[in-house]
Amino acid sequence: MSLARPLDPHFDPLVLPADKALSAPIDPERRRGRGAQTNASGRFERFQSMPMDDGWQTLDELPAFKTEVQPEKAKAIITRNDSPDLGFDRSINPYRGCEHGCSYCFARPSHAYMGLSPGLDFETKLFYKPDAAKLLEKELSHPDYKPKTIAIGTNTDPYQPIERQHRMMRDILEVLDRFNHPVGIVTKSALVLRDVDILGRMAERGLAKVALSITTLDRTMARSMEPRAATPGRRLEAIRGLAEAGVPVGVLTAPIIPALNDAEIERILDAAAAAGATEAGYVLLRLPLEVSDIFKEWLLRHYPERYRHVISLLRSMRGGKDYDATYGKRQKGEGPYAWQIGRRFEIATGRLGMNRRHLKLRTDLFSPPRQLPAQLSLF
Repeated sequence: MSLARPLDPHFDPLVLPADKALSAPIDPERRRGRGAQTNASGRFERFQSMPMDDGWQTLDELPAFKTEVQPEKAKAIITRNDSPDLGFDRSINPYRGCEHGCSYCFARPSHAYMGLSPGLDFETKLFYKPDAAKLLEKELSHPDYKPKTIAIGTNTDPYQPIERQHRMMRDILEVLDRFNHPVGIVTKSALVLRDVDILGRMAERGLAKVALSITTLDRTMARSMEPRAATPGRRLEAIRGLAEAGVPVGVLTAPIIPALNDAEIERILDAAAAAGATEAGYVLLRLPLEVSDIFKEWLLRHYPERYRHVISLLRSMRGGKDYDATYGKRQKGEGPYAWQIGRRFEIATGRLGMNRRHLKLRTDLFSPPRQLPAQLSLF
């Protein structure tokens, strides 16, 4: 059975003993290979349901969480934004939800809009947009469209495991290649190498670049924190494969988690540069909305001895809160510890010769197909 109780927005887990979870965790056997520990309801729900043993052993009968994928009918595929601290104004998200299951994923709260949990539902109840390529071709063909780099992978990973079957990215890249439209991709999957033929062609024309996200080089930490993502070694191999194919490639050390993986900044940059990365960036851990509890639950289970230190340092960079969404602060944080991280990153990239030049992709080659007039002229 499940027990429903009103959500408590004033609950502060920092005052709890480090061995007490935020809410009743799902049986480990049911969530094997997943990142979230629970499946609490989203912020739009009035009540939160959680598993509870009522003495009839009904919990033993519940099945394991399996990945379910269903189509989503989208009206448009290009998403616009006017955020002043982002380097792009348009993006494509071919999938909703992500099977990688990263415990820190800031995209998790978007699942609440579907009436689903940002927890285990986000990793197991996925949506894909089967008309993505057709919609993209239609939008790029509009006579008023002005080309700028399209970012892909800024929300959920476009090369998550279900891409092997649905091939949304392959279809999207074929359209962009045909239209000579620039694209920048962020992923933590080695599956990106499948499309190296298209990316290589586009890169020759200055139309494509890729960044691999590497959170840690510790396989044990990566497996628990990003359970279905590629191993750190495979991501480095992807960087090397892209670089050898002539695709400009960078590394995103993200998220940086104080007292957990921040000691690895230099090692990650060293390894990425050796593999062929020429650009690098970083993002401080972001914990908006439901992500805060989901990440804390993971941290309490896997690194309980570091829990208080991690949260304390994080709050010192977020104005005393778990998260500050202010433009200009949400990516890097503020305060002495955030300043130290920034300086370490600058010194390491400078030593490695990274970020000497930020590649700007070309837009002057954009060539939409000719449109026939709706009605032939009589004269």
